[in-house]
Amino acid sequence: MSVPDVSIVIPCYNGHAFLAQAVESALRQDLESKEVIVIDDGSTAPETDEALARLPEGVEVIRQENRGVAAARNRGFEAARGRYILPLDCDDWIEPDYARRALELIAGREDAFVYSWTATFGAYEAVLRRRWELFEQLIINQIASCILLPKALWRRVDGYDETMRLGCEDWDFGIRLGLAETEGLCLPAPLFHYRLSTNGTMRWMAYRHYGAVWREMRKKYPDIYSVRNILHRARVRPKEGRKHATWLLFIVYIGGRLLPDTMFSLLFRTATF
Repeated sequence: MSVPDVSIVIPCYNGHAFLAQAVESALRQDLESKEVIVIDDGSTAPETDEALARLPEGVEVIRQENRGVAAARNRGFEAARGRYILPLDCDDWIEPDYARRALELIAGREDAFVYSWTATFGAYEAVLRRRWELFEQLIINQIASCILLPKALWRRVDGYDETMRLGCEDWDFGIRLGLAETEGLCLPAPLFHYRLSTNGTMRWMAYRHYGAVWREMRKKYPDIYSVRNILHRARVRPKEGRKHATWLLFIVYIGGRLLPDTMFSLLFRTATF
């Protein structure tokens, strides 16, 4: 069996309403070879079983007990045969040329990953022109979960942290990519479409719990989040490609250390969205 150019991993938990659109966008990638893997993360809705049964032939479905999106992604990465992997949540979709353009940009490298600008739709429509760099990533997540990366790099940073269940596992994963001195390569076009709903998507849940998540991140990386290290990283921060001003990031950082979780979550959402 030939090795696919890209493996597209789609975690799904009761995601029957949008699963077909995500899978179709994966199958429409203009690559000579690809594989699409759907991880059913212990769905309980009968409609999800029906949606999984209707998936086109050739889409691999792996079932596991409910362990969260990070564990579902890890399971998909483990099963993937491609050298490069593109995770895609089941309520989002990608443009047909995303994977091909990402492959062309990464050009066989093992020390980099590729992301694109994000087009949000649903409750809020905008184009988020992300620019990733480690200092900002420590304060605010600047990349979506839908990135193309080498499977070897996923192994090198020990995969997604399965203990993170509040919707910020991709933020933590991006930090570890930066700490491993990998380069984030940007496709400056809205090739990834991210659904926002008003009924409590993981993104909005993450905003509400951001204070608690921030506290856990500081416990997880005490040296990285020390005042001394943050000041050092601010001084050596590249001037090009900044999304947020350094002074604003300092306000968020100080707020995370001093404010109660609820007040900090409000500050974060006001300052960064």
